[in-house]
Amino acid sequence: MSETAVRTPPLQSGTEWLQPQPPATRFVLHGGAAVRTAAAAVWQAPFTSQACRAMVHGRRATLWMGPEEYLLLTPDVDESGTLFADLERALSGTPHALVDVSHRQTAIEISGPHAAAILNGGCPLDLDEGAFPVGMCTRTVFTKADIVLWRTAADSFHVEVWRSFSDYLVALLSEVARDYYPAPAPSRNAAGRTSAGH
Repeated sequence: MSETAVRTPPLQSGTEWLQPQPPATRFVLHGGAAVRTAAAAVWQAPFTSQACRAMVHGRRATLWMGPEEYLLLTPDVDESGTLFADLERALSGTPHALVDVSHRQTAIEISGPHAAAILNGGCPLDLDEGAFPVGMCTRTVFTKADIVLWRTAADSFHVEVWRSFSDYLVALLSEVARDYYPAPAPSRNAAGRTSAGH
């Protein structure tokens, strides 16, 4: 079941400001300093002890989620089984917990000049770049949906959400975005019929 889910692309269509992200491998890792050191040798992306920060190396990212808890992300879905086995081998004998949550979550990217404002339509965090800089990540909510929010650029955010909440999240974001990206007004053709504008 999980193998099918991790390879199923998101159903939402993209827009000027929202892009569904392709399937990804996602691990949750719990452990102390020794675990971080051993895991980094395999994962390659470094592990930071600084709260609410993401570290990136190539196609892999490590997001701090809490004391001794990290979310590991990579688009390399075909290597998920190998990566998991390699990490478990490196962490053997070290107290830790490693869980594959690839099937549980999906992701979208919110970008553009209104990205922060759209997210603030349902997220209570201060998303001004001075308060939530590039590279910052955290668990938070968008209305009633739990999300992981990661600022990847000044005008771009990576949003992780449970699959069962993804349609709900996109629908609410789309409602907020109407203030910034209104639908084209209907226009009348030569015959007097109403049609959508372009």
